[in-house]
Amino acid sequence: MTEGPSSAGQQGEWLSLFSGGKDSSWALYRALEEGLDVTRLVTVHPEGDSYMYHVPATRLASLAAESVGIPLVEVEPDDFEADEADESGAQGDAELRPLEAAVRELDAELPDGVAGVTAGAVESEYQTSRIEAMADRLGAEVFAPLWQEDPRELADAMLDAGFEITIIRVAAYGLDESWLGRTLDEGAIAELEDLNESHGVHVLGEGGEFETLVTDGPHMERPIELEYETEWDGTRGTLEIQDAWLGE
Repeated sequence: MTEGPSSAGQQGEWLSLFSGGKDSSWALYRALEEGLDVTRLVTVHPEGDSYMYHVPATRLASLAAESVGIPLVEVEPDDFEADEADESGAQGDAELRPLEAAVRELDAELPDGVAGVTAGAVESEYQTSRIEAMADRLGAEVFAPLWQEDPRELADAMLDAGFEITIIRVAAYGLDESWLGRTLDEGAIAELEDLNESHGVHVLGEGGEFETLVTDGPHMERPIELEYETEWDGTRGTLEIQDAWLGE
């Protein structure tokens, strides 16, 4: 797995596996910084729960792509039925197939094929091993600049770069309704470090404790503006997006 600029000379075009959340957005941003020729963003829209993919607000990836200025390829799989899965390994393999089919189509369509894909994994061997295996089958590389980096240092780097990050889902003890719609700023990161000590909450939400949407950043021409309501069941919650548009 590539974590630096050594692949910049790889022939072919790069795809960014992209949900609109902070981790995939950071991988895209770092790839562009390193000079990788990213010509497509690829978003999977899971129906229901998923073992492999970021789920909430993926429909906003089209707005983010418009702001970034890179065409978006949207993958529309059938319901993964993740809540009925008997075996996590087989479930992950099954969920990867529609993404791999889309990447293979792009590899055939693009003049020089696919050189590699960007991935936003921090610690999830479950996801990363499958993305790497897919890339190996395609003869492509994986650029994963977050992989096994210190979570606090990554969070600081995102904020220092000018990322504006909104929390759109929470699902962990210690995270209440007040976190929904909250900006992931220095104060929030400090609180998450405390919650890591007291409740085991990952500072970047790597275990699914929270999900995010990047509403602005140095790689975006215009910010994403949101109108939303919060949905809270007493232990977990989600932003219900009523409207979204690109601001000035």
